[in-house]
Parts: sequence; C-alpha cells; structure tokens
Amino acid sequence: MTTQCYFAPEFFDGESVRKDVYFEINNGQIGYINESQATNVSKLSGLVAPGFIDVQVNGGGGAFFNAEQSTACLATMVKAHGQFGSTGLMPTLITDKIEVMQQAADATAEAIATKQPGVLGIHFEGPHLSHPKKGTHSEKFIRPISEQEFAVYARQDLGIKMVTLAPETVPLSDIERLISLGVKVCIGHSNADYDTANAALNVGVDGFTHLFNAMSAFTSREPGVVGAALWNDNSWCGLIVDGHHVHPLSAQLAIRTKQRGKMMLVTDAMPPVGTDDTEFDFFDGRKVIRTGDRLNSTTGELAGSVLDMASAVRNTVNTLNVSLAESLRMASLYPAQYLGLSQKGHLRSGADADFVVLDSDLIVKQTYIGGQLL
Repeated sequence: MTTQCYFAPEFFDGESVRKDVYFEINNGQIGYINESQATNVSKLSGLVAPGFIDVQVNGGGGAFFNAEQSTACLATMVKAHGQFGSTGLMPTLITDKIEVMQQAADATAEAIATKQPGVLGIHFEGPHLSHPKKGTHSEKFIRPISEQEFAVYARQDLGIKMVTLAPETVPLSDIERLISLGVKVCIGHSNADYDTANAALNVGVDGFTHLFNAMSAFTSREPGVVGAALWNDNSWCGLIVDGHHVHPLSAQLAIRTKQRGKMMLVTDAMPPVGTDDTEFDFFDGRKVIRTGDRLNSTTGELAGSVLDMASAVRNTVNTLNVSLAESLRMASLYPAQYLGLSQKGHLRSGADADFVVLDSDLIVKQTYIGGQLL
C-alpha cells in the first residue's frame, strides 16, 4: 500500500494540540515524520482531530436500522454520519421482534466480515426494558430475555456487542450470563432504585444509556439510576447534548460530578440526520415528526434526535463551557476506551488513521477512516 504524507497546521492527538505536524499513513495507521522525510505532501487546512465514535446511532441519511437490516442500510448510516466526523458507529436497534434482531445481527456480521468501514458492532437498546420508562419504544415488544435472544447475544461474529436493559426486569444471573458472553451491558430505560442499579454494576454492568433520559431520577431519599450512574467510578455514561434531552445545567453538573474520562457524547440519531426529511414511519402506526432540530413521536415523546457528533462537540464547547480538548475526547477517546478500542480515539503513533478535519467553527471539512477519505 502506498504511503501518503500529510501536513496539518493544527493537530490534536487526543491529549494536546500540536502545531505544524507532518504525518504519514501506512497500512491504515498513523506515523509521525519530519519535514525532510515528507514527499508528495497533502496539506490539510484546519484542525486535525481523532474521528468521532458514536455508541448509539439508530439511523441516518434516511436509513433506519429497525426498518431495514442490511449492509446497505449500515453503509448509508456510516456515510451520513461520516460527513459530520463520525468514523466509528455502534448501529443501534431499538426494541423490536426477535426476527428483526436476528436479521440485524446477520447484517452486522456481514459488515464485520467484509470490514465495512465505520461499523464497530451492534447495540441492542432493548427489548428488556421497563414499561414505565419505555420512552418512545414500542411497549408490545418489551419482554424478558429468552433463549432466542441469548442465541443472538452469544454470537461471536458481531464485533462489539452492547445491550441496554433495565436491571429491575432482568435477573442478575442473566446479566452475568450476558457479560460472560462478551456483551457490554448498559442500564437504560429503567425505573430501578439505586440498590438494584448498584447490584447490576457490581456484577459487571459498565454503562448507562443516555444519562437522565428514561431513567429513575436522583432525589433526596432515593438516588435512583441517575445517582448510581454519577456515583460509580467504573462506568461510562452516554450524554445527548442537543439542548432537548438534557438541560445544560444538568449536563454541566453531571460532567463536573462524574469521574473524568467516563462521560461520552452520543447522538441517539434517527434517519433524518444528513437529510432534509421532516418525518418518518415509526412503530404502532406512529410517525416521528421533525420540528427544527427536535424529533417527537406523534404520541408526544422525544424520539431520538437529529444530532450529529460534530454538533454535539460544538454544543459541549459553546453551551456547556467544556474545553475543546475535553469535548473532543468525549466524542472520541472516551467512547473508544469504553469499547476497548485501544487504537482508536487518539492519533498517537501507530493509531488507526481515523481522523477528521475541522474548521475554526468546528464544522467538518473532511473525514478519513483508515486513512481513506470518506
């Protein structure tokens, strides 16, 4: 493979911003060189930063994983989110029939086997959720784990596997079984009390899906799921910074409270991302309607978002007053660490050449996956 050399006037390697950096890409990995070693240099204009990693993305570019379980659907999602700097996705299937789960697993396995760019694995958000905290999920598909679901979760051809569940509806023995199968288990859409959530953390649960949303709140006499999430230092929290899901002050307080490195930006993105679409078909005869940058089901609930990761970074900088470096880490390094991807989320020597070029307004100009311009 031909080595390509680049020059970046600003270069964020995941730790600090460096000036006037020459680097090369060889076999999809980053290496540093000096100016005298550089030949046929491509000059990048803007800030080079690690590519964004989104652990919760339901759709994009008009594609909806629950509506179409295929590698074509996944490719459309990757392309749509790639224009906003995402170089790795956990395609997310929300609560649905077992047949849809099986087909989604098959599509993911094919994408992983063929090394389809941008697809890291699969995130099953449900169906083992709490009815009181179901949000916009279809209640008729919420159910306990059966051997049919375990057969899907046990597959070893799906890349990284995530399952969001409500621990009050799933026995600890089943949670331990999931973890033994290599599944990363997150708490979400849960009305659990603190003790129940903490018991799940103690057996290996290590994530919380869209902190604050669809989970029992922190109160004076009952810390709830939110309290468990903020108190536990060994778990990661996804945070939707779109101005609709979480009040800016609540988000700031969570970032200040949670151990540094454990808060990651997510989009919970739906099909309209990257399009001008104003609605799409949803479950139970409902539609999801877009009003500006907000999505609601026709029954009223928030139904995911039209957020992209670059906008999430901008909002974190401009609305939450988090530094640019930390905001970029929340979009790249921390989700990579959560997923166990040691070669992603940073641009140190030997890292995967997944990077984004941002202008001074943090608008994405170019996105590269494995050194290839998307």
